[in-house]
Amino acid sequence: MKLAGWGRYPVIEANISAPRSVDDIIRQIKKGTSIARGNGRSYGDSSVSSSNTLHMKHFNRMLAFNEKSGQLVAEAGLLLADIIDVFLPEGWFPSVTPGTKFVTLGGMIAADVHGKNHHKDGSFGQYIDWIDIIKTEGKIERCSKIKNPELFHRTIGGMGLTGIIIRAAIRLKRVPSAWIKQRTLTTENIEQTIDLFEQSLDSTYSVAWIDCLQKGKKLGRSLIMLGEHAQLEDLPDTLAKSPYTSPVKQNITIPFSLPAYLLNSLTVKTFNKFYYWNSKRKDQYQLVDWDRYFYPLDAILGWNKIYGRRGFVQFQCVIPLDKAKDGLSELLQTISVANVGSFLSVLKRFGEQESLFSFPMKGYTLALDFPVNPKTLTLMQQLDLITLKHAGRFYLAKDSRMSRDTFLSSDPRAKTYKSFRVDGGLNYSFSSAQSERLGL
Repeated sequence: MKLAGWGRYPVIEANISAPRSVDDIIRQIKKGTSIARGNGRSYGDSSVSSSNTLHMKHFNRMLAFNEKSGQLVAEAGLLLADIIDVFLPEGWFPSVTPGTKFVTLGGMIAADVHGKNHHKDGSFGQYIDWIDIIKTEGKIERCSKIKNPELFHRTIGGMGLTGIIIRAAIRLKRVPSAWIKQRTLTTENIEQTIDLFEQSLDSTYSVAWIDCLQKGKKLGRSLIMLGEHAQLEDLPDTLAKSPYTSPVKQNITIPFSLPAYLLNSLTVKTFNKFYYWNSKRKDQYQLVDWDRYFYPLDAILGWNKIYGRRGFVQFQCVIPLDKAKDGLSELLQTISVANVGSFLSVLKRFGEQESLFSFPMKGYTLALDFPVNPKTLTLMQQLDLITLKHAGRFYLAKDSRMSRDTFLSSDPRAKTYKSFRVDGGLNYSFSSAQSERLGL
């Protein structure tokens, strides 16, 4: 069958199965190279194997929970949305969450997802106690920081290439309510944006939306959203009586692919202008429910269809802190000159992170979405070169078209990661269309 990631590009002819037991998985991986697939929310081809894609949807059980430590033991196919549905009413929330709740536990581990709090709390991998993983020949190994530590650290952020994750133990955190106290600030350019981020490092959550089509003195003007979990005293009496209850919202569904011409530089520029000025005139402080703050796009079911039948590609890089202003300015200037606007342009601050293969490092990460067409693909090659020029690297969970040379030039850790796979015979058992494209 034809299979793709969330960006709907590239589309690959793939064999897919949905094992129901560990024995089923073992039988499948003995047939040839395989890759696990969760809910298909990685944007490109990282969870697609033309020979053997293993859909983990039947591995979706919660197995144990420790009410003192917040440790949850669960299977890899469990959705983050289900974790929140069960545990937020009891006062628990993910320690780190990406921008969608429709991802699986295994996917979050494989991508080592990050959130709006990386500058303070790091990535998802820091809240994993252990992982059970099926390696070559069907051998199941438990790994942690103490037991099989190299396998543990290479699995976190390893894009599923160290084996099939079947279950894991993660730590949730206590929260005082289901509400976020949000403060929205406006900036006039990228220099102000970075300066304000640096002044806001004490905030638990921070993220910026960038108007990427501005030029000159307005290049990189942004809205910065800072957030804290609301305490009971922050809530009006009506909400304080039931602090973990949030409003039930009606989702919007995009039932079919929209015409690609609807998303052009004019419509993006018009939207950006309206969104910026509408947010600027609102009150700076708001109470926002958890769903709207962390997962605004989840309210639009099938939002990937907005980009048309060809799909979309996302560019996400991280630029080291000391090169961030120059690097981000050059990226935004190139986008503006090309007159190819991104409907979603998001900037976050990363904190320190030492890891064997995970994406984050101390600096700034910029994420941009573009509809697939020759012009945008050419632009993204330019953005690749600018990222390399400023010693940046790329997020594999969002990649669908990067060249092998670009990737290997961006991340010297790829060589040792590949050696680890070869030495353990993992390269014969686990591969994806992405790993083949990038030379892993």
